[in-house]
Amino acid sequence: MHTRDSHRKLWMADRSGRNLTQYSLFSGYFSGFGTGARNPKLQSGVSLVELIVFIVIVSVAVAGVLTALNLATRASADPLVKKQALALAEALLEEIELMPFTYCDPNDPQAATATSATVGPTGCLVKVEALGPEAAFSDPNPPNTAYQSNNETRYSTDSPFDNVNDYNGYDTNADTPPGIKDVTGTPIPTLSAYRAQVSVVAQGLGSGGTAIAATDANGAPQSLLITVTVTGPGNTTVVLQGYRTRYAPTALP
Repeated sequence: MHTRDSHRKLWMADRSGRNLTQYSLFSGYFSGFGTGARNPKLQSGVSLVELIVFIVIVSVAVAGVLTALNLATRASADPLVKKQALALAEALLEEIELMPFTYCDPNDPQAATATSATVGPTGCLVKVEALGPEAAFSDPNPPNTAYQSNNETRYSTDSPFDNVNDYNGYDTNADTPPGIKDVTGTPIPTLSAYRAQVSVVAQGLGSGGTAIAATDANGAPQSLLITVTVTGPGNTTVVLQGYRTRYAPTALP
């Protein structure tokens, strides 16, 4: 049985022991290796392993952010280029689709009355409309009247494209001068990096009883697939397609 004095002595011894232990840990911290037992309450900061892990995590996070910023910076101009290419493709496709789609070349004297894509009394006098621009042509019989004095080109003042078919194979880079032009045929310098190409091919539509065959009984196209491809800076490519049927074979421009 302990007396009051013995309790005090034990408490003093215990307190003295803790003081010694604390002093040993404190001394060992500065010397690098302490002789006393570790006391977690006296530890502070992070270990070397924790520091390395932190650095690795932060490095990975920063690398991801920088990569995203780099991609955003490189692609920041893409929407403008894409929109410009799309606008050019839409304008050209609309221009083509609004052109006549007739049995005969519109310059043929019987183009407004022809009932078939043939040469003869009920068809064309001279020129049946075909894919691609027509060359100059005239009446084979005297006095050999010239119905089209020059080969067709898009911006020609006397023999311009006058039919959907004429645009097949059109390429702005093959123009003279080359490049994207305004309605007067003047090149637009700010669009010099863009190029437009056109393909027009016979393509059937639908199926069953409502189908429209690609060509008629005479082999002439009566349903066309129009493909406009515009390329621009940064490998930008826009492709638009549209269909046109020969619903008004005698409607002239």
